[in-house]
Amino acid sequence: MSGAPVQRVQRVSTGYVPRVWQRGVHEALRRVRFAVLVVHRRGGKTVLAVNALVDAALRVQRPDGRFAYLAPLLKQARDIAWDYLRGYTEAIPGVEYHESLLEVRLPNGARIRLYGADNPDALRGIYLDGVVLDEVADMRPNLWGEVIRPTLADRHGWALFIGTPRGINLFSELYYKALNDPAWFAKTLTYEDTQTIAKEEVDSARAMMTERQFAQEFLCDFQAGSDDSLIPVDLARSCAGRHLPLDQYQFAPRVIGVDVARYGDDRTAIVHRQGLVMFEPVVLRGMDTQGVISRVAAEAQRWSPQMIFIDTGGNPGVFDGLRASGFTCSPVEFGAKPTRPEFLNKRVEMWVAVRDWLKTGAAIPKDEALIADLCAPRFTFRNARGLVQLESKDDLRGRGLASPDLGDALACTFSYPLAPRIPGVELDVGKVLIDDDDAPLWTRRDRVLTEYDRRGWN
Repeated sequence: MSGAPVQRVQRVSTGYVPRVWQRGVHEALRRVRFAVLVVHRRGGKTVLAVNALVDAALRVQRPDGRFAYLAPLLKQARDIAWDYLRGYTEAIPGVEYHESLLEVRLPNGARIRLYGADNPDALRGIYLDGVVLDEVADMRPNLWGEVIRPTLADRHGWALFIGTPRGINLFSELYYKALNDPAWFAKTLTYEDTQTIAKEEVDSARAMMTERQFAQEFLCDFQAGSDDSLIPVDLARSCAGRHLPLDQYQFAPRVIGVDVARYGDDRTAIVHRQGLVMFEPVVLRGMDTQGVISRVAAEAQRWSPQMIFIDTGGNPGVFDGLRASGFTCSPVEFGAKPTRPEFLNKRVEMWVAVRDWLKTGAAIPKDEALIADLCAPRFTFRNARGLVQLESKDDLRGRGLASPDLGDALACTFSYPLAPRIPGVELDVGKVLIDDDDAPLWTRRDRVLTEYDRRGWN
């Protein structure tokens, strides 16, 4: 017989027998490009991820398929995944191992290589058909967007993020994004879901761990990530996407807060707030001082704020330029002396005001980057005078977290209170309209509207 040659399909057993929960995840992964899998400690997520890579590499149609497994450190990648990768590929005829590269080469030309997120330059410029990112909570937030995502573009590659919660970071941000995006897959599996750990072992762990530790490691609770977070995750999420009627905030003064970028990877953030409502933020990247001045000026002309509060610690030029242009603005020095004596500086005082504002029922945009910023900084009393202090931006970077620019911009709007504008009445800057009311200014709707009605104004 003549015609096209018959292609032979060789079946190979890798020895992997997926558990019930793993089988369900594998089926889901075939339907999406991007997936986030939250699994308790020792639940079998790395075994699943390695076999997802092996399966995809064996099935790839092109002869130069490239796949990667990424851990926070290259040493971690070797310790966690190399033995699994070798073990599940050794039955494949013609497989080759390159120990020095931590790379497996399959007979169809596909390669699977281990990388460490501590050396992102090793990933720049390569292409990938698929990638697994393990222990994502320990990776720097910019790694995905700036390094990994571009490697998948020309091949329409896929990505699987796996890990156990560790508070607010890249992993939590991606997980909550995936929950709200039908193009992504997200799943959480606690010890009860996987049934991989014996009951007596779970009971033993629970007895020796704190409630927070157990909730984080075995119940996959992002909100249990830190006992010392100033703003809890559940508080920020309860406010995200909330809608308030106009009469609950339109009486309050309009303010803009600007956090000016300090370093090249920082964002300049512009936040609009009126009473209990924060509106969609404006984020600027890689913009020079004049460009920032122009954008803030445009926002002020569009929105007519009563005051623009501008962080002057990183770049005083933005404040100077706006003031010279005639805009009503006030400098904010994060390290300045606070109004209340229990705080170390102005920055922590403003952030505590943000927390209290959220507790009164504020509304913020449903923005994962904003929530991550608000919940990232920790607070302590560790100083000679026992004052409350907030984790610095540099310390946050040391934990692999981005500068909380959106949170700082929102905090700037609480630099000092402003009274609502009342036609025909001149008020000193910073003087509140009603001094004998203990309620915060942004909730004083009844008292403010009563004053309007008494004076006959609309």
